[in-house]
Amino acid sequence: MSEKKILFLVGDYVEDYEVMVPFQILQAVGYTVHAVCPDKKAGDVVRTAVHDFEGDQTYSEKRGHNFALNADFDEVNPEDYAGLVIPGGRAPEYIRLNERVLEITRYFMDNNKPLAAICHGAQVLAAAGVLQGRQCSCYPAVGPDVTVAGGEFMDIPVDQAYTDGNLVTAPAWPANANWMADFLKVLGAKIEI
Repeated sequence: MSEKKILFLVGDYVEDYEVMVPFQILQAVGYTVHAVCPDKKAGDVVRTAVHDFEGDQTYSEKRGHNFALNADFDEVNPEDYAGLVIPGGRAPEYIRLNERVLEITRYFMDNNKPLAAICHGAQVLAAAGVLQGRQCSCYPAVGPDVTVAGGEFMDIPVDQAYTDGNLVTAPAWPANANWMADFLKVLGAKIEI
């Protein structure tokens, strides 16, 4: 049944648009989507952050919504999923400290299964050690993490996505439409309207 299930790795202050919009897009096209967080269970929530680009040197950050988790982190078997999504925001900087998060990430990369990461989600990829020789986009301030991890930082427009084999990445939420469209292609999704 893995062909129709997608896993999201999230945590408190995950970026609001980078979790909610892709979560709903994937559900709308027929996937079962499970969102999990270390140390939390189905029914718990993570708080989200809204990152906006308002002309400052970096993004601004505001409190977003509560996002309900619908699966238990401790029960995740990555073999059950067709793909993995790692949204950005503040969560990647600390969920990458969880060894199981890194193991799950490595499983998808080692098995060439579709993986989509956006914005600061590349911090998890770097910590998992899966970027050696790979091309990866992310929020520009995370570009040095990609480079130090042996990857090539792809500095693309904020509304675009980049695909390198099974890995689909993007700089930030303005790319949601292109990022998810490219991820659906890598998944081999057949969408009938």
